Amino acid sequence: MTTIWIIITVVAAIAGYAVATLLSRQSAKSRANLILDDARKEADVIKEKKVVEAKEMEVKIIADAERNANTKMQKAQAAEARAKQREMQLNMQQNEITRRKKELDSLKQSLDTRLMNAENLEKTLEARQGEVDHLHRQAQEQLEHISGLSADEARERLVESLKDEARTAAQGYINDIMDEAKLTANKEAKKIVIQSIQRVATEAAVENSVTVFHIENDEIKGRIIGREGRNIRALEAATGIEIIVDDTPEAIVLSGFDPVRREIARLALHQLVLDGRIHPARIEEVVAKVRKQIEEEINETGKRTCIDLGIHGLHPELIRMVGKMKYRSSYGQNLLQHARETANLCAVMAAELGLNPKKARRAGLLHDIGKVPDDDPETPHAIFGMKLAEKFKEKPDICNAIGAHHDEVEMTSLLSPIVQVCDAISGARPGARREIVEAYIKRLNDLEQLAMSYPGVIKTYAIQAGRELRVIVGADKISDQEIDSLSANIAKKIQDELTYPGQVKITVIRETRAVAYAK
Repeated sequence: MTTIWIIITVVAAIAGYAVATLLSRQSAKSRANLILDDARKEADVIKEKKVVEAKEMEVKIIADAERNANTKMQKAQAAEARAKQREMQLNMQQNEITRRKKELDSLKQSLDTRLMNAENLEKTLEARQGEVDHLHRQAQEQLEHISGLSADEARERLVESLKDEARTAAQGYINDIMDEAKLTANKEAKKIVIQSIQRVATEAAVENSVTVFHIENDEIKGRIIGREGRNIRALEAATGIEIIVDDTPEAIVLSGFDPVRREIARLALHQLVLDGRIHPARIEEVVAKVRKQIEEEINETGKRTCIDLGIHGLHPELIRMVGKMKYRSSYGQNLLQHARETANLCAVMAAELGLNPKKARRAGLLHDIGKVPDDDPETPHAIFGMKLAEKFKEKPDICNAIGAHHDEVEMTSLLSPIVQVCDAISGARPGARREIVEAYIKRLNDLEQLAMSYPGVIKTYAIQAGRELRVIVGADKISDQEIDSLSANIAKKIQDELTYPGQVKITVIRETRAVAYAK
């Protein structure tokens, strides 16, 4: 019984499986049919879309082809039009060439005709020239026979007579011009000089070789001197200035020839007294600091001076030297004030003469630049200043004005005499320089008497404040060859025996005069 149930169960399971399989196959078949239907529909849609796209692409291709064809057609038509236009131009040029060729042929024929006429005319002229030459020779022979002179001799006599007449007329014109110039030159020159002096303000000389340092009480003198004088010795060694501490109440005297050193010593003393710490190490530190401040002030003074005078483009080293002029003096006249005064005088005088006042002012400011070198050359300050200006690329006319303001080089520009005159005006005006009148007069007399001691000397004149000595000698006592040696001997004797500032120019004049009276 159990076996039968088992068999029935197995058969039932197999039958169920078969039925399930059959059902699943029918279901899969139906799903496959549905999928196929969907695929067919989708394929139809895609087919229709592609057909539409293909038709649109075909239309676009056809439109592009038509457009390209139209473009090529237009280009072809334009090229054809240009070709026709070029052909027309070529035809016109060909016609023009043909016309010009005909004109050239006719012109050539005309030229050939004229050339033949010219050749005939030249032959005729040659024949006529021969006749004229023959007639000229005949007339010349007749004139020579009548006058008794050859043609060359007559020509020479005529030329000589014309030269004499021209020379006489020219001398008359020269004399008239010279007389007129003599009448007007001095008057105009004095007028210009007076106007220049009147238009420039001046100052009197106040410079000296000592500086007085004022203190509040005499107790500070002991601190400045220090133990066994070590402070004052350190200060003198650092500044190069002699410090005089005497019985003068509330004052210390700083003595030295160099104003820069005196100013450094004065400022250093002032800072040391204010600070209260006075010992050798502090003194050296303060002096070094003050020296640097003075150097900066020198540069600032040079820049300010150039700005005030309207001078631009000056080399920095020249600007520094201009600033150093503030601490230099000549006969008590401050060198910077002298340079500024000379520059203003030069500008005024150049403007009066119709020259460039800016160049004149520049040359006037730099004319004594050779007096403030860092070293101490033996070259005269005018020559040394000219070399400095050339070194720092100043213009040739300004360099010549610097070097020629004491006649040590030849003047090559109109600025040179202006600078020379204005320098003399600034130095020679009353109150410009401090010098004892008696010593000044004695020095001039010594110059004149020294030159008078030579044989053949008639008169001597010390001029330009003793900068030039003019010696007049007798023409019957000294020859032209001897005046060179005489001027050299006088210069050497002045150099050996006399004391004088700057340099002295010796000019020896020898002249012969013939005097007659018409009665």
